[in-house]
Amino acid sequence: MEYPLKKNDDEWQAVLNKEQFRVLREKGTEAPYTGKYDKHMPTAGVYTCAGCDAPLYKATHKFKSGCGWPAYFDSIPGAVTMHTDSTFGMARTEIVCSKCGGHLGHVFKGEGYPTPTDERHCVNSVSLKFAEGDPVAEGGSSKV
Repeated sequence: MEYPLKKNDDEWQAVLNKEQFRVLREKGTEAPYTGKYDKHMPTAGVYTCAGCDAPLYKATHKFKSGCGWPAYFDSIPGAVTMHTDSTFGMARTEIVCSKCGGHLGHVFKGEGYPTPTDERHCVNSVSLKFAEGDPVAEGGSSKV
């Protein structure tokens, strides 16, 4: 799949640390309950892509799922692309940044969480940055 922001591995390695590169570019997963944003529960702000700063999730989308990774019931419209991930002998829905294609995690549906969508976007903290304010509503882009 093609994404608007294109960089080769050397260019990504120049702007990402080793763990960010492993997760965002090589589709890795951070260990559960270790991520910076797992228990981070602000009332306002926006989570952006650690690779390209694109706004992905509003703080108001976040909820406590207890899964060990940050969980969101929805994303900013158009910010996240979903596709089937058939690794590990099962079909899951992978989520990536729509701007750079960076791996964020997976989406799970129908788990019964009391959220408006009954979806859980299970996202690696290392794939994210957090910005105070709301660059989406303010018409700008995040500079984290």
